[in-house]
Amino acid sequence: MKYDLPGGFTLKKYDVIVIGGGPAGLFAAIMCADPNKRVAVLERNKRCGRKLLMTGAGKCNLTQGGDITDFFTCYGKNGKFLKHALLTFTNEDLLRFFRQHGMEFVTTEHNKVFPKSLKAVDVLNVLISQCQRRQVEVITEAPVETIEPKVASFMISTPENVYESRQVIVATGGLSYPVTGSTGDGQRFAKELGHKIIPMKPALTPLKIKNYALAKLSGQSFENLAYTLWRQGKKLGSYKGDVLLTHTGLSGPGILNNSRYMQSQDVLKLNFIGGSIEEMRQNLTKQFNLNGKALVKTVARDLGLSKRFVDTILSLAKISDDQNCAELKKEQRQALLKLLTEFEMEIKELGGFHMAMVTAGGVTIKEIHPKTMESQKVKGLYFIGEIADIDGDTGGYNLQAAMSMAFVAAEALK
Repeated sequence: MKYDLPGGFTLKKYDVIVIGGGPAGLFAAIMCADPNKRVAVLERNKRCGRKLLMTGAGKCNLTQGGDITDFFTCYGKNGKFLKHALLTFTNEDLLRFFRQHGMEFVTTEHNKVFPKSLKAVDVLNVLISQCQRRQVEVITEAPVETIEPKVASFMISTPENVYESRQVIVATGGLSYPVTGSTGDGQRFAKELGHKIIPMKPALTPLKIKNYALAKLSGQSFENLAYTLWRQGKKLGSYKGDVLLTHTGLSGPGILNNSRYMQSQDVLKLNFIGGSIEEMRQNLTKQFNLNGKALVKTVARDLGLSKRFVDTILSLAKISDDQNCAELKKEQRQALLKLLTEFEMEIKELGGFHMAMVTAGGVTIKEIHPKTMESQKVKGLYFIGEIADIDGDTGGYNLQAAMSMAFVAAEALK
């Protein structure tokens, strides 16, 4: 039903309006759809799912294989909030939904699940077609400007129209990849409606290192590399994972997954040879003493390190290419041991929102019901996906969380 409003606007009434046409928003709308309900999606862009099309380098890493309980530790300190949603709508439930609509999947290394076609657009097409099939109105080029609560509904304004809805699901994402339309609008709405916003920062993002000394080794990777994180001389944590050297700093899952804890001027101490630092020091000292005539570079390469890496480390320790172990000075030995076991790198900056896969921060989860995703401050208002202060590891965890949150929110509206 439509009502004329001053200024040429037309009021359009719905039972549920979803703000944001990304995967969480579209899936929530599909799950809310009912012959007796009018459901609409308001999307600011000309097309829905622009960020979805970029995930997994355009291949769409939809979720992870394995047991859903393994997901719980992959969302940082706020992972407990997602436990109910993930158990209610699991990775197998997600794959079952898409299989029912003709999709097949492949599982690659590290248990990542992709559509068999390796095309993110196929995932988006299923979501769009199901919205059409279930008579969900997808309204594009409709950037929401305000959400105003009334007695038993919400008034939602766009530049072209005013909408009224009994319930509203906000699925506008964070600030990552702003070119896709992620501009922080949802967090602004939430703040205007009385919600606390945890400061937003890039997550799943590479690091730029100050005075970076390993630029020539760009492309070299280290499996399961151990490192510690320090801030103002205080150790914040110990981590382990695959690390990639880039031309400006560090990347790889072992860095991306923990970037949520990092900030500019923090210091990383990398252990390139594994084991406890003290054990490695004792082992190397023993090797140097037993192999006095052997070249230092030969002993170092026996640690499983590449020639290029060893040559760079020896240069930084001021050890010549033809120097043998017996000729090592005390300060050279100490420098080499430190470079191999506690290589210090100061973070110049985290990769910005233009390269961060997700956003850390957002609407505090303390003000969202974990079993329904409903606001604890405004009845009938729901938050799903990246708008909330939830961010997962790389590998499909964020899409799974978004879909699981969408499902439980939709279930709460039935």
